[in-house]
Amino acid sequence: MNIKLMQELIYPVVGILYDVRNELGPGLNESVYQEGLELEFKHQNVPYEREKVFHPIYRGVQMESVFRLDFTCIDNIIIECKAVSKLNNEHRSQLFNYMHLTKYRMGILVNFAPAYMEVERYFYDPDKDEIVTYKGEKLNTTNILKPLEGY
Repeated sequence: MNIKLMQELIYPVVGILYDVRNELGPGLNESVYQEGLELEFKHQNVPYEREKVFHPIYRGVQMESVFRLDFTCIDNIIIECKAVSKLNNEHRSQLFNYMHLTKYRMGILVNFAPAYMEVERYFYDPDKDEIVTYKGEKLNTTNILKPLEGY
């Protein structure tokens, strides 16, 4: 896993998140930030997909259960948007499970609502089936990962 390359890929996306937050300010609904993010991706000609649907695979068989990623962009970076008072392990669990199920290597968890926006960046190593921090430190997900429910 090339942490430096992934850091370089994810950096401009974080900048876009800050652009959206600086324009809209704190305390709005999640859907407002998502719409702003979509408009900014278009404005900056960043390839993205909103509400990307995926079906988990079980023993090589695609399941009927459906999950929706808030956004994917560039090189399959997952962006999970929140507008809550504070991020918690349930939010992290959602992102980590999405990364594990899709095998996408990069994920951003962003909380637009508080006075100081929270941005957490994570990388996934599918060969080792582990999540690492932005700095490449192995993350103990034992107490974070929880079952997801499909929509």
